[in-house]
Amino acid sequence: MSTVPARSAMDRRGFMQAAGAAFLATLAPERLAALERTDAVYASAFRAPDGSFGVATFSEAGQIVHRALLPARAHGLAGGAEIGRCVAFARRPGTFAYIFDPALPDGGTVIATPPDRHFFGHGAFSPDGRLLYASENDFAGNRGTIGIYDATGGWHRIGEFDAHGIGTHDICVSADGRRLVIANGGIETHPDFGRTKLNLDRMEPSLVILDTASGGLVQKHVLPAELSHLSTRHLALAPGNRIWFACQYEGDRRDMPPLAGWFAEGEALRFAALPDRTIERLGHYVGAIAVNPREGLVGLSSPKGGLVILDAADGRVLAERAIPEAAGVCAGASGIAVSTYSGRLAQTQNALAFDQHLLRIDAAGR
Repeated sequence: MSTVPARSAMDRRGFMQAAGAAFLATLAPERLAALERTDAVYASAFRAPDGSFGVATFSEAGQIVHRALLPARAHGLAGGAEIGRCVAFARRPGTFAYIFDPALPDGGTVIATPPDRHFFGHGAFSPDGRLLYASENDFAGNRGTIGIYDATGGWHRIGEFDAHGIGTHDICVSADGRRLVIANGGIETHPDFGRTKLNLDRMEPSLVILDTASGGLVQKHVLPAELSHLSTRHLALAPGNRIWFACQYEGDRRDMPPLAGWFAEGEALRFAALPDRTIERLGHYVGAIAVNPREGLVGLSSPKGGLVILDAADGRVLAERAIPEAAGVCAGASGIAVSTYSGRLAQTQNALAFDQHLLRIDAAGR
């Protein structure tokens, strides 16, 4: 299985070409200047000072280029290189996804889950851009599913796969499109109870690989009993067929559980040996994970602990940075880029409060 990340959209020049002269003419001079100076374009969901929610594109320096309003709070994003579209998924237990051209966020398309499903906040495109996979909850059946949507026209839901777990959160697709990787957080929820976690005494976290041609189970790792409170939440693909995962701990805060690790198809799970002080600093919680494949780095973010950078080869801690309210991470032009819940990216402070995940939508950084 090839798991080198697919390129997900465009560089700055491609972004400006896709946007066109009409769009660029609508930008305020300072926003146009920010776009002309940047080497990368990012996207994130946000909350505005007036309490409204939306999705924004912005420069590598953190300057807002454009933004669009959403019906409610979004969580993660996915980018499809072949079709030049991005998707912002509703935060659990939301039922909408917003599909947009990153160069023209206004005028996007809103789709909804079936009545007996809700989104878990994440999704991924097939490498050819023809399919959109989304993590969903079959809340009546208490099982995770992967909704399959036709991205070639209409965005109709055309099927689903069994996720072979509950609390299905993040997903990603191998570069050859043959495998779908799933992080099942193991936490039971139901929209009748909002965001309440219903089974903390009997969690079932797991990591799953499916065959995309059939939906068949290729591999499943169930975490051992002593780590049953370690919810496997987020994923990042790395060169060498490696899948990195990040977790949040729902057990006793006196415990020192591993919060990140990696595996590949046909291999056992391996955990990064984080020092106890690092686990404590992270607050037993990793909110987002990203890989910089060019520099061999893995970034872990936590709103309490900031940023931890690991060696992608062996999981060693290379650096720690105190970043208040650290939220999204992705590969930067150098190292790992970090956004914050307080609206900061690089040296720019925005009025918009960025949400938990950050998407780099240029080709150079994928």
